[in-house]
Amino acid sequence: MIGNTRHRSAGAPQSGVRSAPAHGHPLSPPIAAPSILSADFSRLADALAIVDPARDWVHCDVMDNRFVPNLTFGPLIVAGVRKLTRAFLDVHLMIDEPLRIVPEFRTAGADQITVHLEACADVAGTLAAVRASGARVGLAIKPGTPLPAAERHLADLDLLLVMTVEPGFGGQAFMADMLDKVRAAAAWRSPHRARYLIQVDGGIAPDTAREARAAGAEVFVAGHSVYRQPDPVKALEGLRRAIG
Repeated sequence: MIGNTRHRSAGAPQSGVRSAPAHGHPLSPPIAAPSILSADFSRLADALAIVDPARDWVHCDVMDNRFVPNLTFGPLIVAGVRKLTRAFLDVHLMIDEPLRIVPEFRTAGADQITVHLEACADVAGTLAAVRASGARVGLAIKPGTPLPAAERHLADLDLLLVMTVEPGFGGQAFMADMLDKVRAAAAWRSPHRARYLIQVDGGIAPDTAREARAAGAEVFVAGHSVYRQPDPVKALEGLRRAIG
């Protein structure tokens, strides 16, 4: 639905968000972020066509077979995705020491780059490199990582990704105990004047998305529950309804 009223104009900061990019991508929650990892890559253009650039993000899961036990794709595919959609490209780097490759993903078209706290020897330096590239800055934490481990970085983020499965594979069951971490992340923002959006990734479908939304989540990554369904268009519409 182009022209959606949730599509926030630049220069109008709201709780949990930084200023919008000049191209007007949606930054006001709730936001659905279909993950192309679950899409049919032989029909990638069709998969991307279901995403509404005025409402949704496209989530790109990059895995290196080192930090996580899977290997997906790199900047070349992100660049191809960039050519096929006007939507906000949300690139999630599940790779060891992402500092060395941040500029390549930004050049490929990433609007936001999320790195893992657990994967960076120099977390602050890596986040600064993402910011210097011109991309929005995200930090992800695995299920076993407590929120306090990331606290020194939270005020500098545009996005905090709370993993609701162990990173590495799609189609895993949602870890409901991660909702306490979502609640804590939401409660931390106001007293510290932080402005990050809270994203959840893993096992997200309409039912779990509603639970996560009630806990304070704002961006919802969904792979199998969108692209592995008989009708991905209807599946994405159902996710949007579930998150409001």
